[in-house]
Amino acid sequence: MIDVKLSPSVRGLGGAGTVHHIAWRAKDEEELREWHKLVESKGFKPMELKDRNYFKALYFKEVGGILFEIATEPPEFAVDEAREELGTKLMLPSWFESKREEFEESLTPIEIK
Repeated sequence: MIDVKLSPSVRGLGGAGTVHHIAWRAKDEEELREWHKLVESKGFKPMELKDRNYFKALYFKEVGGILFEIATEPPEFAVDEAREELGTKLMLPSWFESKREEFEESLTPIEIK
């Protein structure tokens, strides 16, 4: 349970000392759809389920603007590379490939010892 004090003067913003978003895990897409129905029945306005390539996600906001996310565990990160290769190179979903160069330039190299 998360108890959020409602206040029209406090909004969910990015930055130190604030909460922008809180995420939970759903077992699978079926459970995610159950959450969608429950969230909607409680008066929230959830977005349609989003396919994020590595998981599917449900998003909704509370009155103060904090974003809640519930995401499936499957299919996990091994959908586009072998499990033993995970973490050895930057993998991006197709909709971010056009920004690959920009992302790679902003990363600090990791030295493995």
